[in-house]
Amino acid sequence: MLSEEKSQAIIERIQHIPIVETLQMRMDSFDEGVCKATVPRKEKYDGVYHSLHGGLLMTIADSIACFAIMTQTGPDEPMTTTDMNIRFLSPCLTDVTAVATVVKLGRTLCPVAVDLFDQYDRKVAVAQVTYMRLSDTPKHVR
Repeated sequence: MLSEEKSQAIIERIQHIPIVETLQMRMDSFDEGVCKATVPRKEKYDGVYHSLHGGLLMTIADSIACFAIMTQTGPDEPMTTTDMNIRFLSPCLTDVTAVATVVKLGRTLCPVAVDLFDQYDRKVAVAQVTYMRLSDTPKHVR
């Protein structure tokens, strides 16, 4: 289990990310290398076929992957997404819960596996997201 202090620091950092507020993401739990969060389904975010838009599922997977990495690096280390893919398995017609697990906290790259479930615990998508740690990146000269 992640310490209360580290969890709180991550939550404080996450609260300043606009997409978290927009999608009303709720952080359910943190563990070392793991983040679990739930996003309520709103019909205004549906796609063509009246299910949660796939692009939003990808956005959720991307965000939760970052938060899982924060459990190992802390909330202030700069990082960015380098690539991601998602496989949609079923329409998501309910709130979605995402569980992100860091596969490897590398010196530079951090691959993360993300499973997305509907409220009936059916897996609706699986994603792989890779982040690049930027702490060793040289600062741009102005």
